[in-house]
Amino acid sequence: MTSVAMRRRSDPSAAAPPLSNGVSTTVSHSTVVGATSDLSLDRQDFVTLSTAISNGDDVGPFVRRAFASGRPDSLLHHLRLFSRAKESEIEELCKAHYSDFIRAVDDLRSLLCDVDDLKTSLSDTNRLLQSTGVPLLNSLDSFLYAKSLSNNLSLALNSARRCVKLLTICARANYHLGNNNLYLVLRAVDEIDQEVVKDAAAVPLPALRRMLVCYIPAIRGYAEKKISKEFSDWMVQVRAASRHLGQVAISRASAQRQRDEELNSTRSGAESLYSLDADSDPDDIAAAAASAPDAASAAGFDLTPLYRAHHTHTTLGLEDRFKKYYFENRKLQLTSDFQVSSMTPFLESHQTFLAQIAGFFIIEDRILRTGGGLVSRADVDSLWDAAVAKMVAVLEDQFSRMQTANHLLLIKDYVGLFGTTLRRYGYAVGPLMDVLAKHRDKYHDLLLADCKRQVTEALAADKFEQMMMKKEYEYSMNVLAFQIQTSDIIPAFPYVAPFSSTVPDLCRIVRSFIEDSVSFLSHGGQIEIFPTVKKYLERLLVEVIDGSIVRLVDTGGLNWSQAMHVAANMAVMERACDFFYLHAAQLSGVRRPGHTSSHKDFPLKRSRDASEVLLLKLLCNKIDDFVDNNADSINWMADDVVNGTGNGVELGNEYANEVYIYLDTLVETAKHILPAPVLLRVFYGVLSHVSDQVIGLFLSDSVKRFNINAVIGIDVDLRHFEDFTDGLVPLFADNPDELSGGEEPRSALTEARQMVNLLMSNNPENFLNPVIRERSYNKLDYKKVVSISEKFRDSSDRLFGTFSTIGTRRGEKANPSKRKGLESLIKRLKDVS
Repeated sequence: MTSVAMRRRSDPSAAAPPLSNGVSTTVSHSTVVGATSDLSLDRQDFVTLSTAISNGDDVGPFVRRAFASGRPDSLLHHLRLFSRAKESEIEELCKAHYSDFIRAVDDLRSLLCDVDDLKTSLSDTNRLLQSTGVPLLNSLDSFLYAKSLSNNLSLALNSARRCVKLLTICARANYHLGNNNLYLVLRAVDEIDQEVVKDAAAVPLPALRRMLVCYIPAIRGYAEKKISKEFSDWMVQVRAASRHLGQVAISRASAQRQRDEELNSTRSGAESLYSLDADSDPDDIAAAAASAPDAASAAGFDLTPLYRAHHTHTTLGLEDRFKKYYFENRKLQLTSDFQVSSMTPFLESHQTFLAQIAGFFIIEDRILRTGGGLVSRADVDSLWDAAVAKMVAVLEDQFSRMQTANHLLLIKDYVGLFGTTLRRYGYAVGPLMDVLAKHRDKYHDLLLADCKRQVTEALAADKFEQMMMKKEYEYSMNVLAFQIQTSDIIPAFPYVAPFSSTVPDLCRIVRSFIEDSVSFLSHGGQIEIFPTVKKYLERLLVEVIDGSIVRLVDTGGLNWSQAMHVAANMAVMERACDFFYLHAAQLSGVRRPGHTSSHKDFPLKRSRDASEVLLLKLLCNKIDDFVDNNADSINWMADDVVNGTGNGVELGNEYANEVYIYLDTLVETAKHILPAPVLLRVFYGVLSHVSDQVIGLFLSDSVKRFNINAVIGIDVDLRHFEDFTDGLVPLFADNPDELSGGEEPRSALTEARQMVNLLMSNNPENFLNPVIRERSYNKLDYKKVVSISEKFRDSSDRLFGTFSTIGTRRGEKANPSKRKGLESLIKRLKDVS
C-alpha cells in the first residue's frame, strides 16, 4: 500500500516530460507538418495495438512488422504508452477499492489468528489420533500377514487337491490297466489329458506334469496294441463261430419247416406249406444260438471283443480307421469263405460252405443293429451282393455238373433253408431262388430218368400174375396207401388182388416222384406249386410209365394171360391216377385240385389201349385158330341141316362149339381179373371179331357156294353166341353206363346177325329200301352183300335151288319170288358199286 501511495504521489510529475538540455520546444513549420504526419501514423498503430491487446489477440504480427520495417522503438514506445495508460486505470481502480482492501487486510489478520488456533488444535488431534491408531495399525499388519498366509495355504491345498485328483485318476487307470479294462483306462487317460493339456496350471508340480505328458501317449499306444491283438484273435475265432452259428440257424429253420409240414399234414387240405416269407423275429435264431447249451457256440457269438475294440478306437479318435480296418478284414474273410475245394465233392461240402456264409451275415446283421455305427447298411449290402453273386456262380457251376437228381435235391433243399434263414434277417435271396428255378427242368429230367430206370426194372421183374397178400399190413401198404381199393371193406386174407406187383411198385415210384418234386418246388420262391407238379407228373405218367408199358406191349413177349394182367393193371392205374393228383394237390397246399381222371383224359391211355389191343389181338388169334382149324368141317352145301340138339341145347358147327367153350372159360378167368368196363370192351371186341369171322367164312375163297342149310347152321351158331352175350349182361349190372354206346354186348354180333337175317329173309330186295336198310341192315356193306349173295346157290348150281327142298321139308312151298328178289338185289347192288 505504501508503494501504491508513493506511485500516486509521483503521477503529476509524470504528466510533463522534462526537456533535455534546456532546448527550446519551438520548431519549424515543416518540421511540425512532418511530425504531425508521423504522429497520426503512430497514433493509428497505437490504437490498433491497443485494440489487439485489449482483445487478447496475438501481438506477434505487430512485433514482426515493427522489426521488418526497422522501427522497433516505435513499437516499444507504443507499448510503454499502453502500459502507462493501464497503470492509470489501475490506480483509479485502487483508489475506488482502497477501503475495501483495508478491510480485507484486517480480515486476513484476524484469519491468521484463527489459523494458528486451528493449527494448534490439529496438532493436538494428530497426537491423539496417532496414539490411538498404532494398535490398529499393528492389528492391520497382523491381519494382512494372516490373510497372505491363508491365501498361500489355500493355493497349496488346491494344488494338493489337483495332484490328489490326478493321482487318483492315475491309480484308477492303473487299476483298470491291471484288469485289462482298456476302455476305462483310456477314459481315465482322456480325463488326465484334459486336465494337463487344456489347463497347464492345473498341475502345480512340473515333475508330475512331465511324467503325465510322457506316459499318456505310452498308455494309449499300449491300449491300441493290446486291443488290436484281442481284435485279431476275435477275427480268427469268429470264422469258426460263424460256421457253427450258421449250422444252428439253418437247423432251426429246418426244424421249423418240419413242424409246419407236420402241422399241415394233420389238416384236411393244407392251406399252405412253409414259406420264405414266414414272419418271425430276426433275433430269435441269433438269441437262441447265443444262448445254446454249446459253450463254443455262445463264446463264438460273443461280440464283446469287437465292441470293446470299437469303443477303444473311438476313444483314441481312430474310429474311422478302425471301421475301415474291420470292413476290409471281414471282406477278406468272406472272400476266403467263397473258396470251394476241388478235392471234396460239393455234395459233402455244400452245407459247410453255406453255413459259413449264413453265420457270417447273421453276425453282420447283429453288428449292424447293435454296433453303434460300426458298419453301415450300405457296407453290409455290398458284402451280401458280392456273396450272392459268388454263390450263384458256384451253384450254377455245381448244378451243371450233377447227374443225380437226389444230389441236386439235397443241395437245393439246403439252399432253400439257407434262403429261409437269411431272409428272416432282411437279406434279398431272390437271385438264389432264381438259380433253383432255372435248374428246375434239369432236376425233373434227372428225376424222370431215374424213375424210368425204376419203372423198367419193375416191369422186367413182374411175372404178371395176380398179387397175393397174406397180411393186413401188406394190403394197407399195397392197396390202401394208394387208394386203389374197390371197396372200403377189408377183405379176408390171404387176399388175391386183381393186379400184379407192378401196380404198387409203379404207385410207389410215382408217389416218390411227387414228393421229391414238391420238395424241390417248395421253399424256392413265389411259384404255384401244384400246376408245376402236375405238369411234371403228367410227363412221368405219359412219357415214362405210359411209354414203358407201350414198349413192353409192343415187344410181343406177352401171352394172353400176361396181357390180361397188364390190361387189369391199367384199370387199377386209372384209379391210382386220381390218388396221384390228389396227393400232389395235398402236398402243394391245394384243397381241391379240380382234376379227376376219366376215360378220355387218362394219362396212360396209350398203354391202356395198347394192352387191350394186345389182349384182344391174342384172344382173336386164338379164335382164329379155332375157326381155321374147324372151318373145313362146315358143310356149305348140306342137303339137310346138320345141327342137332343135345341135352335140350341146340348145337351149332364144331368151330362155334370150340369158340363158345373157349369164351366161357375165358369169362370165368377174366371176370376175376378185369374190371367190368375193361371186360366189356375186351369181349365186345372179341365178339365183334367172331362176327367178322362169321362174315369171313362166307367171304372165304375156299367157299365157292353155300345153300340155305349152311345159313341155318350159321344162324344156330349166332344164336349160340348171342345167348353167351346175354349171359354177360349181369356182369355189368353195376356199370350200365359202361356198355359200349349204350348197347348190349350182343350188338357186337350185329353185322353177322344182319347178314344171316338178310340171307334167310323172304324179301331180300328190302335191303334196297333206305328205311328198312337203316333199321335192319345198317351194319352191312354193299360189296360184302354182293359177294356173299353171289355164292348163295342150291346143289344144282341154280340160285336158290334149295329153297324148294327146304320149304318142302319144313312144310313150306317153294318161293320163286324170293330167289327173284335176291337176283334183283345182286344186280342193283352191282350197279351201285
